[in-house]
Amino acid sequence: MTIPGNIIYFTGYDYLRYNKKSPIAQRLNDDTAPLVAGSGARILAAAAVSPIELFRTRMQASTGNSATGHLANTFRGIKDMVNASGYSALWRGLTLTLWRDVPFSGIYWWGYETIRGKLTDLRETRRGRTLDVRGSRTQARRRSQSQENHTETLTDSFIAGAVSGGFASIVTMPFDVGKTRTQVYRDSPNATKMAAAEQGTMIRLLWHIFSTEGIQGLWKGWIPRTLKVAPACAIMISSYEVGKRVFRSVNEKSRRDMD
Repeated sequence: MTIPGNIIYFTGYDYLRYNKKSPIAQRLNDDTAPLVAGSGARILAAAAVSPIELFRTRMQASTGNSATGHLANTFRGIKDMVNASGYSALWRGLTLTLWRDVPFSGIYWWGYETIRGKLTDLRETRRGRTLDVRGSRTQARRRSQSQENHTETLTDSFIAGAVSGGFASIVTMPFDVGKTRTQVYRDSPNATKMAAAEQGTMIRLLWHIFSTEGIQGLWKGWIPRTLKVAPACAIMISSYEVGKRVFRSVNEKSRRDMD
């Protein structure tokens, strides 16, 4: 699910953030647009992938002696589920995912664009140049970034991705704790009184954790999560940015050759 999800996520963000037809690009300023565009892109990606994720999970859990048997059992189970609960059942569990991923994405993209912009400013200042500000400062930074070499793009995006990803991971850690505990208690065969007390909305769950375990309970496991998320974000965004530059160069060369 990673590949289709990330394709929708990154292309959705680019459209919402920069396309002239996007309501976010039209109505929001450069400070708040990354936050809203990042959140919106995550909602689109999660909603699109959720039915596929459900199919994958059910197929892995199905019984049968052959691949055909697994597939038939999976389709039959999903059909029965839709007949019983409606098509909304295909998005079961989506809300729990959105509680964690939407705030993370909003904070991540806001931090990424802020840090990347500062790195661009520093490089231009070090070279004795000032940004050619025609329109917004973000547009000026994008013009400057379009003239970077691949190494500069890789370095800046890697640093910005790691820092913003780590920061977003720490800030949204309580939602990850809440999501994990909810999934554990739902899947547990023996429900306990503690599990029953923690069932309900995400806010009630987080308040229960805070009341019984203190503030440290909400950030339990933040170090390993941050050590996992920060480099993953850095690798993903730097690969995406460099890939965009490579394909843009190829397209521009093709157009010049045609002319």
